[in-house]
Amino acid sequence: MRRLELPIEFFAALPPPNERVHVADHFLAQVGCDGPAVPKIDCPEAPPGDFAVIHPFSSSPRKNWPMERFQELAGRIGMPVRWCAGPEESLDGAVRMTDLYELACWLRTARVHIGNDSGITHLAAAAGAPVVAIFGPSDPAVWAPRGDRVRVVAGKLDEITVEQVLDAVINC
Repeated sequence: MRRLELPIEFFAALPPPNERVHVADHFLAQVGCDGPAVPKIDCPEAPPGDFAVIHPFSSSPRKNWPMERFQELAGRIGMPVRWCAGPEESLDGAVRMTDLYELACWLRTARVHIGNDSGITHLAAAAGAPVVAIFGPSDPAVWAPRGDRVRVVAGKLDEITVEQVLDAVINC
């Protein structure tokens, strides 16, 4: 049997740790393009709603701002809050959608999305929602969502205050 040889080139999945290049720009450079890369999902135009979305989860508990601070923020934000959770996340009364495009279109209608360093926060930014992304152990220079309507609050998660996040919401 003859073995078929294909011209395959494997690229590094992540930027080198000594370079603080955004991962989206890293991927773009691998295919010979210049950045900055700003992911975008085409969602239908819709008027903004009168609510904020809070998704207080991420892929790792070490990347989560404390739930009690999200709850305090929700009480001080000055607009109705709709909590968002995935199918495996425990949060009573949360909006849950299994279709990511449907979720992106809904997030786009929020006056602001507030969340940790998570896929849902990136989805909200790519859909065009105003986003406040809370970053702890991950480097936002490499991992933060991109867009004109994105604000990042970064630091040690137990030291980030409700006031800091509220300020980012107001300036989003």
